[in-house]
Amino acid sequence: MKSIFFNIFRIGAILLAACNNGSVQNNHEAHDMKKDTAQHATVEDNKDVKLVPVIYNNLDAKAAASIKEIVGHYLHIKNALVNDNGSEAAAGAKAMENVINKFDKSLLTSEQKKEYDAIEEDLKEHAEHIGKNADNIKHQRSQFSMISEDVYELAKAFGGGRALYHDHCPMYNENKGAMWLSETKEVKNPYYGVEMPKCGTVEEVIK
Repeated sequence: MKSIFFNIFRIGAILLAACNNGSVQNNHEAHDMKKDTAQHATVEDNKDVKLVPVIYNNLDAKAAASIKEIVGHYLHIKNALVNDNGSEAAAGAKAMENVINKFDKSLLTSEQKKEYDAIEEDLKEHAEHIGKNADNIKHQRSQFSMISEDVYELAKAFGGGRALYHDHCPMYNENKGAMWLSETKEVKNPYYGVEMPKCGTVEEVIK
């Protein structure tokens, strides 16, 4: 009987020590809680991803090539931010701005031009900010959250020469969230880069 009570006491002591140990570990890891939460906010199943068809499938070939270039430079910026590379993001933004400035809007129908004009100035403004702030990646990311909204509208209207995945990060900007477009289904977060690369979900695919 004494042996039984001794064993129970010993097991209880071990469990208590383990719980206390866990509390200490939790205190040590508290600063990682945000990161851990984000890492779990990843894509678990893409079966519910909404398909968004492009509106204008009859776009002039030269105009379509220019839109594809704009989207390509946007993706260049996105991938640079994923890798925490402000200089490369700036290079992509300057290239995007150059294509926008040379875009021949006479190739668009009046309806298409109206769609494009609604976002052109915003595109240029945010691209300019990103291009001029190679040493300030925080500002680049803030501008990227806004240019992403514009490129999203551009892609929905005119496509981008490929399937584009509309992703969402719930934690960026003090949990207000932000979206971005990606050429791959795999989530690679441009707002947190290497800190939290998998934070986000796939919402839609545009094609």
